Parts: sequence; structure tokens; C-alpha cells
Amino acid sequence: MGDDLSTASLVSILLLLLFLSAFFSGTETALMRLNRYKLKNQVRKGNKSAKILEKLLKEPEKLIGLICLGVNLVNFTAAALVTIIALKIGGEPFVAVATLLLTITVLIFCEAAPKTLAAIYPEKLAFPSALIYYPLMLISYPMVWLISETSNAILWLLGFRQTKDRENSLSNEELRTVVREAGTLISRKYRSMLLNILDLEKVTVDDVMVPHTEISGINMEEDIEEIRETILRSEHTLLPVFRENINNIFGILHLRKLANLSSKNLFMKQDIERLSNEPYFIQEGTLLNIQLVEFQRRKQRIAIVVDEYGDIQGIVTLSDILEEIVGEFTTVPEAEEEYTKEDDNSYIVSGNANIRDLNKSIKWEIPSKGAKTVNGLIVEHLGDIPKAETDVNISNYSFKVIESDSNHIHSVKINKIQKIKRND
Repeated sequence: MGDDLSTASLVSILLLLLFLSAFFSGTETALMRLNRYKLKNQVRKGNKSAKILEKLLKEPEKLIGLICLGVNLVNFTAAALVTIIALKIGGEPFVAVATLLLTITVLIFCEAAPKTLAAIYPEKLAFPSALIYYPLMLISYPMVWLISETSNAILWLLGFRQTKDRENSLSNEELRTVVREAGTLISRKYRSMLLNILDLEKVTVDDVMVPHTEISGINMEEDIEEIRETILRSEHTLLPVFRENINNIFGILHLRKLANLSSKNLFMKQDIERLSNEPYFIQEGTLLNIQLVEFQRRKQRIAIVVDEYGDIQGIVTLSDILEEIVGEFTTVPEAEEEYTKEDDNSYIVSGNANIRDLNKSIKWEIPSKGAKTVNGLIVEHLGDIPKAETDVNISNYSFKVIESDSNHIHSVKINKIQKIKRND
């Protein structure tokens, strides 16, 4: 009877050890798989388990040492108990069978099953386990410290040096991947906005500015009646003020200032010059993320883009950069459409169409690193302004000039070249 009770007690202890083995194996996977950003979020919310877990994970090598100590201690003890139980039940011949059964049991119930569960629900296992690991760490710290330092010393001797890199920091490319993989956690609209913000460091003012030839402003050499008519027709609130031609900009006028005049319909050239602010000039090629900060720092909303010789290349506004992030939020009904769809792979496009805008609108990948417009791309490729009916292939796209003159290409038909799959 005493032997039976002793064997039953040993079996009970064995089951407890197997449970502990499953606990250590499962929580190890949960702790290593735990999303550190979700952990930080729970810490900010005041989650007690998350705060304890954050402390433990600050020294991951010691936490791993504690887990290894625990799992090996219970597994070796379990193996010893199985040997004792096997000898009691069936003698030496039964030891091999019992060892095989223990191996299968540990693999299935103490390794595969708990690790799989932990991989699926890391937070549900990791947070509660912190309340167990923290006191265990305090109790066994001398042994854990010895294990950790010894393993680090061995790795150091083998040439593996521990770095102090911020392992949780993400590069811009990694952040883009995180945003793209967020799925339903972030709506498509906001996901697009976040990606656009991250892409600001790749886009320059040249890509979003109003080009030199399309700038509208106030020519102080015109009659005051013509100037008034220009202001009345203007779709913008900020207008450059220049003499003779756009290359001689000397001020920026906010039309709201004219509206504050008591005789707003009878303002004179002197009023325009007096109310105009000094223009803000920037260098072409300036990255949008830098320019956005500069606009904020200088309390400016419009900048004149110049090249290395000081020649004016275009105008960029705060609204242009914001639209690059959130998409177009203003429409001009009377504006001419820059492209017309013929079929899924063919469009009639204005020569003035911006290539980046075109790519974003119809999901194409026309090269945009050099020239910014369709006209500029074709002229740059051919080295001359082509006549109508001229065909040219650029990248995976076919361009056919529909209308042009001696100075400019007015319209083009663009076809996406379909790649033909060959069966060898």
C-alpha cells in the first residue's frame, strides 16, 4: 500500500513538472514574440503586468537565463522521476519504454502545443507570466546572473560582441512596411496619408511646384484696371508681384489685405506695393519634409523656387505640400482635364501633365526622376521637340505625339506596353 502511495505521489509530482515545463516553454515563446509597441502602449495605460514585463525585458539575457534554468531543472527532474517510476512499475526493461513515452509527451504537450498557443496569443500568456517571473528572478538572481555572464563571456570569446543599438527603432522603410501591413487596423485613407508623410523625404519642391510658365501674378507694368481684373479673376489668395516679367518678383500680396481697405475697389498700385510682403526664395531640389518645417519656422505659406543661378523655376505653397500628404482637397471645375481615358491601357494626356500626378492617378510608373511633365520627358528623351505622329517608347510605355508646335507638345497618346509571356 505504501509503495502504491509513493508511486502515486511521484506521478503527481511528474505531472506538476510537466505542467511547469509547458509553462516555461510557452511563456518563452510568448515573451520573445511579444510586440514591443503593444507592450509600451499597455505601460502607458498603467497595466501593472506590462510595467513588470518591461523591466524584465530590459535585460533579456537574464530573463532567458531564468527560463533556461527553469525548463532544464524541471525536465531533468522529470526524467529522473520517470526512471524511478519505471523501475517501481516494471523494472529495468520498462525504463526505455518510459523514456520514449516521456520524450513524446514533452514534445507534444510541453513544447509544440504551448509554443503554438503562445505564438497565436502572445499577450495573453506574456502579461500574466510577468507576475510569476518577477519574484522568481529575485529569488534566483545570483544563479541567473552567473548563467548570463558566463554565456556572454563565451560569446565574447567567440567574437560575438553585444551592441547597444536601439533594437526597437525602425527605419523609414520598416515603418512603411508596418503601415502597409496594418490591414484593417488603419483605414485605407489614413494608411495612404501615413505613407505619403514618410515619402516626403523622397519628394522635392520641384515635384509639386507650379512651374515658371504657369505662374499667375500681378504685373506692375500693366494698367491699374488690368491689375484689378487679374485680382478679381484670381483663384488664389497669395499672388506674386513683379515688374515686366515673372523673373522680377519683388513681393507677395495676400488679397485679404486689399479686402481690408475701405476703398477696396479703388486700390492703387501704391497700395499693392505697400501691402506686399518680401518674397521668400528657396533652392530647387529642397526636400518636402525640410520645406514643411521651414514654412512652419518662418511662418510662411508660399516660396519662390530658384535654381543655382537665381533664375525662378516655380512657386510652391504650403497647400501643395499638404495636398501631397492628404490628396487634393480643392477642385477647379473649369480647369481642363490633363488626361482622358481611352481604355485600360491607353490615355490621351496633355503635354503639361505632371508625371507624378499622372502616375498616382492611374497607377502607372512612368519615369519621373528627371523631367516633371510629359512634354519635358519626351523632349529630354529625343533631344528635340517632335512633330505630330511621332512615336517613342520610354520604359514600358509608348508615346505618340498627337499635337505639337515649334515650342511645345500639346497632347500625347500614351499606351502601356503589355509584356508577352513566352512558353519555352
